[in-house]
Amino acid sequence: MIEDKNQQRTDLNNLGEFGLIKHLTKNFEIHHESTVKGIGDDAAVLGFKDEHVVVSTDLLVEGVHFDLSYMPLKHLGYKAVIVNLSDVFAMNAEATQITVSIAVSNRFPLEALEELYAGIETAAKIYDIDVVGGDTTSSTTGLLISVTALGVVSKTETVYRSGAKPNDLLVVSGDLGGAYMGLQVLEREKQVYKVNPNNQPDLDAYTYIIERQLKPEARKDVIKLLKDLEVKPTSMIDISDGLSSEVLHLCENSEVGCDLYENKIPLDPQVISTCEEFNIDSTTIALNGGEDYELLFTVDQKDYPKIKANPSLTVVGFIKEESAGRHLVTRAETKIELKAQGWKNFNA
Repeated sequence: MIEDKNQQRTDLNNLGEFGLIKHLTKNFEIHHESTVKGIGDDAAVLGFKDEHVVVSTDLLVEGVHFDLSYMPLKHLGYKAVIVNLSDVFAMNAEATQITVSIAVSNRFPLEALEELYAGIETAAKIYDIDVVGGDTTSSTTGLLISVTALGVVSKTETVYRSGAKPNDLLVVSGDLGGAYMGLQVLEREKQVYKVNPNNQPDLDAYTYIIERQLKPEARKDVIKLLKDLEVKPTSMIDISDGLSSEVLHLCENSEVGCDLYENKIPLDPQVISTCEEFNIDSTTIALNGGEDYELLFTVDQKDYPKIKANPSLTVVGFIKEESAGRHLVTRAETKIELKAQGWKNFNA
């Protein structure tokens, strides 16, 4: 087939990950009543009798999403499961099953794949999920892992990105920025190792943030906590691409504005000290770092007394009318327009 040199060519980095998904799937139509929610949320939602089944899938590619020079294969298997379960929990659902597919090159012996699957098995045990299938094939470019996660939630308890309303409170679980700063430490030590392979890094001062990068956890506990507190979020999303990106996703899907307060963003002391060491602004890292897999959600103000004293949850903002815009309120009480500058797969 002869290529038409005059054919239009659009670079993927002009679209970004979410722009690409939106463009490629814009003509897909829903034909089945059981498809409650298709593309456009943390997970698809399927309706059967009194329950919704949620489905989410993620692909991890060597050299793009992970570096095996410092990512142990067991940790990689664990993390591949966690990033998918996080999407299920972001729908307020209980995770129940996963499938795991891999493409692998011949540089990996059986023992390496046993380590990878040991991590998958560990995650399955801890999060009480069944591994019910998958596929394996060969690869010429390294290791690829695709996990699909399924979960269930009653139809009345499903939470989408689109339910936030003016005067709701914006809440985040845990703390932010640790995974990104852990990655910076690992990348720095990799460069040191290249110069001097005999140099052994002392990582004791960075234990927490390195674990946030290499062995993240999905916040199943927060979903249980909210149920125990009798709080149903009005909208929810997991923080995989940075706080600013996720706040904007909630706002865009819900057609609302917001004020996000810089002085309320939860940061671990190890994140703050490492940011100082690297001469990086900690707010920038929390907004744009990604891979924290915390939950970001909105609640009605009437539920504030139920959550205000909980150490796992922090109110970081306030939902406003869409016309008010979406802003970061700085410590100096000035307003800066929120922009999504987190992880973008197709940047050149």
